[in-house]
Amino acid sequence: MNKPIVSRGTVVSFTYSIQDEAGNIVEQSDLPISYVHGGQHDLFEKIEVTLEGCTVGDTVKVSLNPEEGFGPHDESLTFTDDIANVPPEFRRIGAEVEMMNDQGESRKFTVTRIENDKLTVDGNHPLAGKAITFNIKVADIRDASPDELAQGVEPMATPVIH
Repeated sequence: MNKPIVSRGTVVSFTYSIQDEAGNIVEQSDLPISYVHGGQHDLFEKIEVTLEGCTVGDTVKVSLNPEEGFGPHDESLTFTDDIANVPPEFRRIGAEVEMMNDQGESRKFTVTRIENDKLTVDGNHPLAGKAITFNIKVADIRDASPDELAQGVEPMATPVIH
Protein backbone atom coordinates (compact mmCIF):
# COMPACT_ATOMS: atom_id res chain seq x y z
CA MET A 1 0.00 0.00 0.00
CA ASN A 2 1.36 3.39 -1.00
CA LYS A 3 1.87 6.08 1.62
CA PRO A 4 -0.29 9.13 0.92
CA ILE A 5 1.68 12.14 -0.26
CA VAL A 6 0.92 15.83 -0.10
CA SER A 7 -0.58 16.72 -3.46
CA ARG A 8 -3.37 18.81 -4.91
CA GLY A 9 -6.74 17.80 -3.46
CA THR A 10 -5.43 16.28 -0.24
CA VAL A 11 -6.20 17.51 3.26
CA VAL A 12 -2.88 18.03 5.00
CA SER A 13 -2.68 18.28 8.78
CA PHE A 14 0.50 19.50 10.44
CA THR A 15 1.99 20.79 13.66
CA TYR A 16 4.45 23.67 13.66
CA SER A 17 6.65 26.03 15.56
CA ILE A 18 7.83 29.47 14.46
CA GLN A 19 11.32 30.71 15.30
CA ASP A 20 12.56 34.28 15.10
CA GLU A 21 15.96 35.22 13.69
CA ALA A 22 17.63 34.52 17.05
CA GLY A 23 16.21 30.98 17.09
CA ASN A 24 13.66 31.67 19.83
CA ILE A 25 10.33 29.88 19.47
CA VAL A 26 7.69 32.62 19.24
CA GLU A 27 4.72 30.34 18.54
CA GLN A 28 4.03 26.63 18.57
CA SER A 29 1.03 24.44 17.81
CA ASP A 30 1.09 20.84 18.97
CA LEU A 31 -2.51 20.41 17.81
CA PRO A 32 -2.56 19.79 14.06
CA ILE A 33 -4.05 22.39 11.76
CA SER A 34 -5.39 21.41 8.34
CA TYR A 35 -5.79 22.83 4.86
CA VAL A 36 -6.68 21.57 1.37
CA HIS A 37 -3.46 21.44 -0.64
CA GLY A 38 -3.87 23.45 -3.83
CA GLY A 39 -7.14 24.96 -2.58
CA GLN A 40 -8.10 28.31 -1.15
CA HIS A 41 -6.46 28.99 2.20
CA ASP A 42 -4.31 31.50 4.05
CA LEU A 43 -1.20 29.34 4.17
CA PHE A 44 1.96 31.08 3.03
CA GLU A 45 2.71 30.03 -0.55
CA LYS A 46 6.31 29.02 0.18
CA ILE A 47 5.09 26.61 2.88
CA GLU A 48 2.58 24.97 0.56
CA VAL A 49 5.21 24.58 -2.18
CA THR A 50 7.68 23.06 0.32
CA LEU A 51 5.09 20.56 1.62
CA GLU A 52 4.35 19.26 -1.91
CA GLY A 53 5.41 15.59 -2.10
CA CYS A 54 5.87 15.11 1.67
CA THR A 55 4.48 12.08 3.53
CA VAL A 56 3.20 11.61 7.09
CA GLY A 57 6.03 12.10 9.59
CA ASP A 58 8.14 14.29 7.29
CA THR A 59 9.52 17.48 8.77
CA VAL A 60 10.44 20.60 6.83
CA LYS A 61 11.96 23.97 7.67
CA VAL A 62 10.71 26.98 5.75
CA SER A 63 12.40 30.34 6.18
CA LEU A 64 10.39 33.40 5.22
CA ASN A 65 11.66 36.94 4.82
CA PRO A 66 9.19 39.70 5.83
CA GLU A 67 7.78 40.00 2.30
CA GLU A 68 7.08 36.24 2.14
CA GLY A 69 5.69 36.16 5.68
CA PHE A 70 3.81 38.79 7.64
CA GLY A 71 4.93 41.74 5.52
CA PRO A 72 7.04 44.76 6.35
CA HIS A 73 6.42 46.74 9.54
CA ASP A 74 4.19 49.72 8.66
CA GLU A 75 4.98 52.69 10.92
CA SER A 76 1.67 54.33 9.92
CA LEU A 77 -0.08 51.64 12.00
CA THR A 78 1.70 52.66 15.22
CA PHE A 79 0.14 55.38 17.40
CA THR A 80 1.19 56.94 20.70
CA ASP A 81 -1.12 58.94 22.99
CA ASP A 82 -1.23 60.22 26.55
CA ILE A 83 -2.21 57.37 28.83
CA ALA A 84 -4.89 59.63 30.35
CA ASN A 85 -6.76 59.48 27.01
CA VAL A 86 -6.88 55.67 27.09
CA PRO A 87 -9.60 53.75 28.98
CA PRO A 88 -8.20 51.92 32.04
CA GLU A 89 -8.90 48.44 30.62
CA PHE A 90 -6.38 49.07 27.82
CA ARG A 91 -3.57 50.39 30.04
CA ARG A 92 -1.49 47.21 29.97
CA ILE A 93 1.03 45.69 27.57
CA GLY A 94 -0.68 43.15 25.31
CA ALA A 95 -4.16 44.65 25.62
CA GLU A 96 -6.01 44.53 22.30
CA VAL A 97 -8.41 47.14 21.00
CA GLU A 98 -10.32 47.18 17.73
CA MET A 99 -10.45 50.54 15.96
CA MET A 100 -12.40 51.66 12.92
CA ASN A 101 -11.30 54.20 10.30
CA ASP A 102 -13.46 56.73 8.44
CA GLN A 103 -14.23 54.13 5.73
CA GLY A 104 -15.68 51.71 8.29
CA GLU A 105 -12.73 49.29 8.09
CA SER A 106 -11.67 47.84 11.42
CA ARG A 107 -8.25 46.67 12.59
CA LYS A 108 -6.99 45.18 15.81
CA PHE A 109 -4.28 47.11 17.65
CA THR A 110 -2.13 45.83 20.49
CA VAL A 111 -0.64 47.89 23.30
CA THR A 112 3.11 47.45 22.81
CA ARG A 113 4.64 50.07 25.09
CA ILE A 114 3.82 52.22 28.10
CA GLU A 115 6.40 54.74 29.29
CA ASN A 116 6.53 58.36 30.47
CA ASP A 117 2.73 58.54 30.70
CA LYS A 118 2.47 57.59 27.01
CA LEU A 119 0.85 54.46 25.59
CA THR A 120 1.69 53.02 22.16
CA VAL A 121 -0.56 50.74 20.11
CA ASP A 122 0.51 48.85 17.00
CA GLY A 123 -1.77 47.50 14.25
CA ASN A 124 0.96 45.43 12.60
CA HIS A 125 1.13 41.67 13.04
CA PRO A 126 3.66 40.99 15.84
CA LEU A 127 5.96 39.29 13.30
CA ALA A 128 5.68 42.01 10.64
CA GLY A 129 9.11 43.11 9.46
CA LYS A 130 10.79 39.98 10.80
CA ALA A 131 12.41 37.00 9.13
CA ILE A 132 10.97 33.80 10.59
CA THR A 133 11.37 30.05 10.22
CA PHE A 134 8.51 27.55 10.34
CA ASN A 135 9.39 24.05 11.57
CA ILE A 136 6.60 21.82 10.29
CA LYS A 137 5.79 18.14 10.87
CA VAL A 138 3.21 16.45 8.66
CA ALA A 139 0.72 14.71 10.96
CA ASP A 140 -1.85 13.36 8.48
CA ILE A 141 -2.74 13.31 4.79
CA ARG A 142 -6.03 12.17 3.32
CA ASP A 143 -8.11 12.76 0.21
CA ALA A 144 -10.35 15.80 0.48
CA SER A 145 -14.11 15.31 0.37
CA PRO A 146 -16.11 17.03 -2.39
CA ASP A 147 -17.31 19.61 0.16
CA GLU A 148 -13.75 20.29 1.31
CA LEU A 149 -12.61 20.68 -2.27
CA ALA A 150 -15.44 23.15 -2.92
CA GLN A 151 -14.83 25.19 0.23
CA GLY A 152 -11.27 24.45 1.28
CA VAL A 153 -10.44 23.67 4.89
CA GLU A 154 -9.57 26.86 6.69
CA PRO A 155 -6.36 26.47 8.64
CA MET A 156 -5.09 28.80 11.26
CA ALA A 157 -2.37 29.34 8.71
CA THR A 158 -1.42 32.84 9.68
CA PRO A 159 -0.84 32.11 13.32
CA VAL A 160 -1.80 34.66 15.91
CA ILE A 161 0.85 35.35 18.49
CA HIS A 162 -0.55 35.71 22.03
